[in-house]
Amino acid sequence: MSEKDTISLHLVREALLQSCAPGIDTLAVLNKVGIDPALLGQPDARIPASTYARLWRLLARRMDDEFFGMDPRRLKSGSLAFLCRACMAQPTLGAGLDTGLGFLSLMLERMPAQLVRQQSLAEIVLLEPEAEANRAFTYFTYWMIVHGVACWLAGRRIPILAIELRCAQPDYCDDYQVMFSDNLRFNRPRTRMIFAADCLDLPVKRSAEELKRFLAHAPANILVKYRDPDSLAARIKHDLRQMPPDTWPETDGLAAGLFISASTLRRRLAEEGQTYQGLKDSVRKELAIVWLAEPQISFAEIAARLGFADTSSFYKAFRKWAGSNPGHYRSLILGESG
Repeated sequence: MSEKDTISLHLVREALLQSCAPGIDTLAVLNKVGIDPALLGQPDARIPASTYARLWRLLARRMDDEFFGMDPRRLKSGSLAFLCRACMAQPTLGAGLDTGLGFLSLMLERMPAQLVRQQSLAEIVLLEPEAEANRAFTYFTYWMIVHGVACWLAGRRIPILAIELRCAQPDYCDDYQVMFSDNLRFNRPRTRMIFAADCLDLPVKRSAEELKRFLAHAPANILVKYRDPDSLAARIKHDLRQMPPDTWPETDGLAAGLFISASTLRRRLAEEGQTYQGLKDSVRKELAIVWLAEPQISFAEIAARLGFADTSSFYKAFRKWAGSNPGHYRSLILGESG
């Protein structure tokens, strides 16, 4: 089984910690959904996403709460279905998100949210009270619901540029990075998810039958709709991250290093819906986003690190990748836009 279809036991422990209040037999819960309790003592153990989904549904039924008891108000059973029905009645993803966030803000006391569009970037901001920050698991569960529903409404993955959280970084982040973004930033003033604003204009065209299928497989279908870490594309991206961009091989050199022909390389990437140029752009974008969050690194230095001939070439490429110029992105990510 590939890791894209599995969930770390760290997340199982988080779910149980939050949900299994005194009086709830943890062992009985684990046995009922087919998780060997002995796995809890193995830090690297993983379970099928479908098993984690069974745990989620069981806890939701027992508590009548689809949010693991992480808010003073319950997200009662049936809330996800109502959320989807309300969102899919809207013409665009932006309108659907506005509706969905409004519903969740009414239902959850500690996590009111707002969709903000700032030129070419959009962000979903949690308007939290000044009290103590939530746990990372609480935030990521919220983002899983919101982002998962958004991707389903649009019929495609919505790329996340960054997620910022008020809480400290948890001991385990690997699955969160795979599900959402490599660019996770902790101990920030606000909790928010940032993505390209043009996604908000995507049409919503979902039928009642499609909703029925989506809900029948939730949340497992949300959990596994991310990149395959065993794919050739993922392997190439991993290798590119280990090298300075100005040393990246051309297609022929890359193919030779993989002991395949250039035509085979192109064909296998095409089967995964990828191109080598697209992978290079993707890694450059990841690196640029990380460095733009560090105000002491100048645009000229970022351009040089990424292998661009000059700053204007970097500006042009970044606008193509992120739908925003680097200056606007940096001002938003650093909170300078208010």
